[in-house]
Amino acid sequence: MTRAATDHRSVRERLLASADELFYQEGVNTVGIDRVIAHAGVAKASLYKAFGSKEELIKAYLQRRQEGRQERLLQTLTQYASPQQRLLGVFDALAERVTQVGFHGCAFINASAEAKPGSSVEIACDAARSWMKQLFLKLCQQCEVAAAGELAQQLVLLYDGALVAARMDRNPAAVQSARSVASALLAAAPRTADPVRR
Repeated sequence: MTRAATDHRSVRERLLASADELFYQEGVNTVGIDRVIAHAGVAKASLYKAFGSKEELIKAYLQRRQEGRQERLLQTLTQYASPQQRLLGVFDALAERVTQVGFHGCAFINASAEAKPGSSVEIACDAARSWMKQLFLKLCQQCEVAAAGELAQQLVLLYDGALVAARMDRNPAAVQSARSVASALLAAAPRTADPVRR
């Protein structure tokens, strides 16, 4: 019995699942469309009917990754009682992610490096990036940090550095180091409610 005969997901779902596995492991440009089609067990025409082009399949793969990341991260943050804990919880969630089997770095950093300027792939990566920046900004504002934008920018840099180090240095402990620095920055940041010093 063939893979297609035993897989009851829709053609679109099978293509997306195959794209997610192959693109994340090997790169969006490295993996040809024929490999995705063969892996999904569908006809070539099905891909173009479902997505129109490889670029649109990559975009859909990235959007699905972003939806999954948002859902996991926001769900994780509900476990923390205070704004400060939630902010540092972003690093806790990352620490869990980088130790999972099959971790190959950030899907958006990886795809962005291969994207053509102005392409729908670049736009999808930019949207994911914007969401992460806004999350840090919102969390800093909830902590009543006076210069919330500045601290959020610093935390994004720490987050990015930890992600890259976890992948390229094969050092998951980098996330804990980044969390410690984030905690120190948060503790030292002036709050909006702090009394004015004369």
